[in-house]
Amino acid sequence: MPAPRSGGHVSATSVIVVSRRLNLPRDGQGAEVAETTVTGVLAELAALEDPKVRAVNEKHGDDHGVHLGKLRALAKQLKTQQELARELWATGDSAARLLATLICRPKAFERDELDAMLREARTPKVQDWLVNYAVKKSPHAEELRLAWFADPDPVVASAGWALTTDRVAKKPAGLDLAGLLDVIEAEMKDAAPRLQWAMNSCLAQIGIDHAEHRARALDIGERLEVLKDYPTPPNCTSPYAPIWINEMVRRQG
Repeated sequence: MPAPRSGGHVSATSVIVVSRRLNLPRDGQGAEVAETTVTGVLAELAALEDPKVRAVNEKHGDDHGVHLGKLRALAKQLKTQQELARELWATGDSAARLLATLICRPKAFERDELDAMLREARTPKVQDWLVNYAVKKSPHAEELRLAWFADPDPVVASAGWALTTDRVAKKPAGLDLAGLLDVIEAEMKDAAPRLQWAMNSCLAQIGIDHAEHRARALDIGERLEVLKDYPTPPNCTSPYAPIWINEMVRRQG
């Protein structure tokens, strides 16, 4: 995958600190009993706030300052808690919403509930985690994919394209791949940034996984030149579709 966003390794010490701050109760065998309050979790998230992390995230359109590795460590301590996840989401705080996607029970959400959450998730990372950790694991994923794909809001539509890319990779049967390439060819160049990113990912996935469409996918990428000049860190693959496709195919051997 191209250009990963913020994340990283978290030491065992960090995990211990998380559980101590939350003061989680323990059962008779000494195991953590993952029960706590929204107030306690929000206090912990505030304690984990790092101005340097926030500054980096703001460059990507995100508005939280919690290191994602520490967020995952906290989620590991809390374990799955659907009602707490709902309550954290309702706070509107981005770090709390990210945490909610990690501790939720995806199959417990109703279709309309996920739709409303997606429309509230205006920052890129919150939307990305909601789609990947909740929607994709929901029985409503395909219905939402179709609804969002055609939505006039480009942010919502980008989620539909993200779900479509997942289907291209995992369950392509029934998808009109040539038709998807038609839409990408006609609309990606002038699409809003997040929608353009999602359409480009779909273009690359088609080219990587479906040899019969690879030449056309490469041609579209080369002609449109979307993300051709995207700054890519060392040891990461460029999101420019021709480079991305060729590199992934090379790795597949």
